[in-house]
Amino acid sequence: MRIRALAVCLFTATTLGLTACGTTDPYTGEERTARTSTGAAIGAIAGAAIGIATGSDSRERRQRAAIGAGIGGLSGAAVGAYMDRQEDKLREQLEGTGVSVTREGDELILNMPGNITFGFDSAELRSEFYDVLDSVVLVLEEFDQTLIEVAGHTDSVGDPAYNQRLSERRADSVGRYLRSEGITDQRIATAGFGEDHPIADNETEEGRQANRRVELTLIPITDD
Repeated sequence: MRIRALAVCLFTATTLGLTACGTTDPYTGEERTARTSTGAAIGAIAGAAIGIATGSDSRERRQRAAIGAGIGGLSGAAVGAYMDRQEDKLREQLEGTGVSVTREGDELILNMPGNITFGFDSAELRSEFYDVLDSVVLVLEEFDQTLIEVAGHTDSVGDPAYNQRLSERRADSVGRYLRSEGITDQRIATAGFGEDHPIADNETEEGRQANRRVELTLIPITDD
């Protein structure tokens, strides 16, 4: 995967080895991790799920850049409480939109299915999806102590190189929209992964549809 000026194409998975109680989300029925205690336990550890983690766009460098730009960092138990509030606001704003919110430690992952975000074989955002992104922007503006990693994914149909480029273009489209609505450059990184990270079976139509997606991972900015 090639490194781009505003995007890198490598995410790394990290396992936190933490335990927490679970609750059920009232909107979706999803299990949710008990939250503020998690933040207290892990403090300023960055990288609960996957992250853009190489070169000049590394999380650590972007954390420093954000703090240098005047965005204050969080610490200790404040991280979990802050992400709790952001999660609740996102679930409220995105209820019924088709965008899911998943909690991974102190990170939030927004899954935007390709069929509601883009037209077929296109990297141009559907105009009817603007309102959904605007709702996300409102929350990102309120909770500005977070980094945003935008990742494009495709199914396995067609040429892998083409799918890679399409995933990059789709991630870039979402990133550009966020910037156009006032989210600062220091907070955003974009990457495309093509067909490399499926979340469902590419042998079925339902699975392929699930794999065509853009994910936003929200990471707390910490001062440690």
